[in-house]
Amino acid sequence: MRVNRSNDSWVQDLSSGGAAQDKALTDLRGFLMLALRKPFQDSSGVDHAFLEDATQEALVKVLSSLDKFEGRSRFTTWAISIAVRSAFTELRKRRWKDVSLTDVIENAGGASQIDVDSTLGPEQEVQQKALIDKMYEIINSGLTKKQRDALLAELSGMPLEEIGRRMGSNRNAIYKLTHDARKHLKRALEASGYTLTDVQAAFGG
Repeated sequence: MRVNRSNDSWVQDLSSGGAAQDKALTDLRGFLMLALRKPFQDSSGVDHAFLEDATQEALVKVLSSLDKFEGRSRFTTWAISIAVRSAFTELRKRRWKDVSLTDVIENAGGASQIDVDSTLGPEQEVQQKALIDKMYEIINSGLTKKQRDALLAELSGMPLEEIGRRMGSNRNAIYKLTHDARKHLKRALEASGYTLTDVQAAFGG
């Protein structure tokens, strides 16, 4: 779908209200629907209804962010980036929708959750396994329960928003919680004799 509008025209019409805004929203909606089909056509759980929801959410975000558009790219390119981020966020939410924090933590409580790289040499494999074991020992015994739960969930791939929802908190608070937990983990590893060089060597860095 080709939409012949300048950047200024998009911003002006979407900001105007009335018929001009309605027409611009209709044009942008059709454009974004088509733009989202290709990158998500092979994604599990993506159907027409999903694309409609993602597009509608993107339109709301575009309207609320018009003052942030700086004109350094085409308006449609900027709008597509918002739509793609919205769609990926929704897919992550759906993936974790029915997964409890308790299950995630119970399944992330051991070193086996981080695979040892079998392509490394025998000495590096031993070093990597020892470091992973030490990391989980510190996580399980050296952090507060909230820090431990949040960090284990994060290491398992759960988005911060989802962790916050399950812990009755928000993304910013969970970020602070996991940031503090990682700082403690780093200090504890250093106190145990591990250096940045050791970590890089163990993981082939």
